[in-house]
Amino acid sequence: MVKRLWPFLLASTVSLIPFTVFGMYLVPIAAAADGSVAEIGGLRGLGGLAALIVGIALAPLVDRLARELVAAGGLALLGISAALGAIGNVFALATFCLLIGASTSILAPSIGAAAADRFNSPAAAGRAATLVSATTAMMAMLAAPVLAVPGLFWGWRGNLLAASVISLTLSAAFFWRGRGRKAPMEAAQRTSYIATYRALARIPGALPLLGIAMLRTAAFMGYLAYLAAFYDEKFDLAPGWFALVWSLSGASFFVGNLFAGRYLASDRPWVGSEKMLLLGLLAALLAVSTFYFTPSLPITLLLTSLMGAAHATVAACVTTLLVRRSGDLRGSALSINAAGMSMGTFLGAALGGAGLGLGGYHGLALIFGAITLGGILLALRVRPVTQT
Repeated sequence: MVKRLWPFLLASTVSLIPFTVFGMYLVPIAAAADGSVAEIGGLRGLGGLAALIVGIALAPLVDRLARELVAAGGLALLGISAALGAIGNVFALATFCLLIGASTSILAPSIGAAAADRFNSPAAAGRAATLVSATTAMMAMLAAPVLAVPGLFWGWRGNLLAASVISLTLSAAFFWRGRGRKAPMEAAQRTSYIATYRALARIPGALPLLGIAMLRTAAFMGYLAYLAAFYDEKFDLAPGWFALVWSLSGASFFVGNLFAGRYLASDRPWVGSEKMLLLGLLAALLAVSTFYFTPSLPITLLLTSLMGAAHATVAACVTTLLVRRSGDLRGSALSINAAGMSMGTFLGAALGGAGLGLGGYHGLALIFGAITLGGILLALRVRPVTQT
């Protein structure tokens, strides 16, 4: 499967670099922009608007263009945003956040749907889409050697500029690869723009699943946005040492997503996707409710690992269920899902910034705990279907 999907897995890995740099170096980035950690971290909330508008507007069109061409556009936008972020002032960082939201809404569904399209059976298609998301998380696991070591020589600006060059190069490669390729949905099969949304709404459990994806992402990405600041303040960890913590979180997410996706693709899983979805959310609620109150570093690291694994399990369940249930509309469904997740990424950072400013890290615990609880309530509405 990896041999067949490696171009999409590579693009998935690159897509997380700008966010990883922003999270790892939030403290020095805020200092360079003459702002507080809460203010600069909260700028990511601006990207939610771009992610929502672009993702929803393009969802019915994702299945009408070659996947590679859509991915090329997302990678080009990603490269431009990373270059702007390297400027480092408030206005450049705000534009960086907006464009990251737009690029993610384009790139994530195109490569996820392309991976699923390579396989015929629903189980294998869901496994392929989950593998793409697991590979995205691998970038966090590789943060120490890939970003921290080069960052010692050229700093966070150099990391962003390197990400820009890599993204633009991949964009050209995907454009070349996609020239002349047919769209997944032929003209005779296409439904109207509005009818696509109506068909998506009729997919069993689709609306709760999309809501869960957005809330889960808001809780987890918001938590990650302020993770460096928390470890810096409570345990005095510099960016170089914190890269190991970030790698622990990324490794936990990668392993959890990988094995959950593989388990759900089995013929007769002992625990169904719907039950595993609920169990993952409950574990995430337990982790976030205790994380900011622990006095010792080992326990905090353990909860960091639990947080990553729990959210990875939920992500795998949502992706698997959407791919299995949406059929020929999987590209559109994943596009709406990516828009919601992008919206969640920036919404979580913005709400986290408000919680941090008003109530410190206890405020973060309250905000992210409430968001996770909302996901649990939606998970109770996702019922098994006779055939997925």
